[in-house]
Amino acid sequence: MARIVMKFGGTSMAGIERIRHVAQLVKREAEAGHRLAVVVSAMAGETDRLIQFCREASSLYDPREYDVVVASGEQVTSGLLAITLQGMGLNAKSYMGWQLPIRTSGHVAGLIDGIDADVLERVFDEGGIAVIPGFQGVSKAGDVTTLGRGGSDTSAVALAAALKADRCDIYTDVDGVYTTDPRIVPRARKLPAVTYEEMLELASVGAKVLQTRSVGLAMREKIPIRVLSSFDDRPGTMVVGDDQIEEFKMERQLITGIAYDKNEARVTLTGVPDRPGSVASIFAPLAKANVNVDMIVQSVPRAGQKSDLTFTVPTASLAQSRDLLEKVRAEVGFDELLTDTNVVKVSAVGVGMRSNAGIAAMMFQALADRGINILAITTSEIKVSVLIAEEYTELAVRVLHSAYGLDAEAAE
Repeated sequence: MARIVMKFGGTSMAGIERIRHVAQLVKREAEAGHRLAVVVSAMAGETDRLIQFCREASSLYDPREYDVVVASGEQVTSGLLAITLQGMGLNAKSYMGWQLPIRTSGHVAGLIDGIDADVLERVFDEGGIAVIPGFQGVSKAGDVTTLGRGGSDTSAVALAAALKADRCDIYTDVDGVYTTDPRIVPRARKLPAVTYEEMLELASVGAKVLQTRSVGLAMREKIPIRVLSSFDDRPGTMVVGDDQIEEFKMERQLITGIAYDKNEARVTLTGVPDRPGSVASIFAPLAKANVNVDMIVQSVPRAGQKSDLTFTVPTASLAQSRDLLEKVRAEVGFDELLTDTNVVKVSAVGVGMRSNAGIAAMMFQALADRGINILAITTSEIKVSVLIAEEYTELAVRVLHSAYGLDAEAAE
């Protein structure tokens, strides 16, 4: 008998028929003797609709009231799933975040401080199934809070940690983690397992399968995650620690996957004075405004001459970044501010980079052979990312997927 947290995303919960299908999946696990906590997202598109209502009500909405509104989507689906499970003869009951409680700090994008598992333990002891709305919690003041977009994944992993669950199953509209986007590369392979580190890097550079915060939490708490589809019974992908990966008898590749992210905008400042503090004056206001700066490239000038500075920010932050930089133009003394949204970040990720030289050189050469110019580069211990013109996205992904030997012998 295993303890399992099952999490279903918005696509899985989009309407009564799909909720009935989810209930069948829950029933199957319950009949296998497992103890279950089920975390649900709002119906697909519902959170966006509720957010728009808040914006229409007031452009300067109160974060407390915003959370009251947008948390309601998950409350609806948790109640509907509990009703459906009860109709199948199962002992199911919904529990709001404040009823457990899931204690959080902050509104709109709160952080989970802790979860009291006593209520859920009693549910398990009574042979029940707890259905819990993801994305929400309760503040010290007793107010409803939300965890930010994608927060339901984080809710599920946090509950799995509190319950000391055997695993956390994340049901989505894809059947696992692939070596790259199969829509671009039909010969992409589904991976039986990836490490937490690899999944964290893949999620951070464009892979949409899991939310980054949830993977980081699972890695800290050592909670195995299984990614699988709500719509078919094919085996999914396990996300586990390095010490568990050998259990899947995988042939370790130098590179695990290729990801891409079109949510990048390039900012270039020309004529930046070569003096101490210039770069700090540029990035300080961006940091204060919580703008995430990624790739940074600065030309190296001769003593006393000016340089050019290029970096990337999320596309959604470009207008804000431009305004902030214009305000410090006189202080910094740069000449021009140039921007470009027709760029994409393409990344190769794999723990094999730690013990093998030449991974980055292979990437650069493969792109050069196809005439693809690199605009910026950033690396980590297990990742190499390049910024290129958006028009080359699909070509670059296909070329790199082949260059690293990731193509399947036959498409699944």
